[in-house]
Amino acid sequence: MDKIEEKLKEMGLQLPPAPRPMAQYIPAKLAGDLLFVSGQGPMKEGKPVRTGRVGADLTVEEGAECARLCALNSLAAAKSVLGTLDFIEEIVQLRGFVNSAPDFEQQPEVINGASELMVQLFGEKGRHARAALGTSSLPRNIPVELEMVARVRM
Repeated sequence: MDKIEEKLKEMGLQLPPAPRPMAQYIPAKLAGDLLFVSGQGPMKEGKPVRTGRVGADLTVEEGAECARLCALNSLAAAKSVLGTLDFIEEIVQLRGFVNSAPDFEQQPEVINGASELMVQLFGEKGRHARAALGTSSLPRNIPVELEMVARVRM
């Protein structure tokens, strides 16, 4: 088993199957030594595990759990292109979108669910640039969507 997947197992987590695209795009694309992962939602078996707006229908903690699942789905998409997560040299950027109630202002705390997982898995190489953005809606009414850019070596 790969080192990163072994760490996930030690944390009581498992990498899900690579998510299938819902439209005309690919889950991840390698460009030179950068891997761009398409936006991933909190999906299991092709269905959202949660729906609604954070700050109205979900708590910050529930949103952070969704962000963590988005991060796992992002890593699954990365593995589908790379073959192993051990080729990831560093996480360069995460861009998180939070389906937010109108007065909700804690998007960074929600996206921390993804950021903290990356640091737990990759250590200092998991620290990344980041945006945590609020939005009025997301596809299928999911609460969080995450994009990822990683630098890889193959």
